[in-house]
Amino acid sequence: MNVTRRVGANLRRAREHLGISQEELADRAGLHRTYVSGVERGVRNPTVTVLEKIAKALKVKSSTLLE
Repeated sequence: MNVTRRVGANLRRAREHLGISQEELADRAGLHRTYVSGVERGVRNPTVTVLEKIAKALKVKSSTLLE
């Protein structure tokens, strides 16, 4: 599995664990819902800055999204 798909899968797992929608996550992270969707599907390659925003919104470490 490539890194973008791995990040997407980990993001989705963490988001679902919190029980929030993509829209809620996007709002918390200051991103657009379609961007979050693209990251989850592995078609977007987020910057480290964006990964940090997403991780904070999910209340996980950034490294968790890369595992």
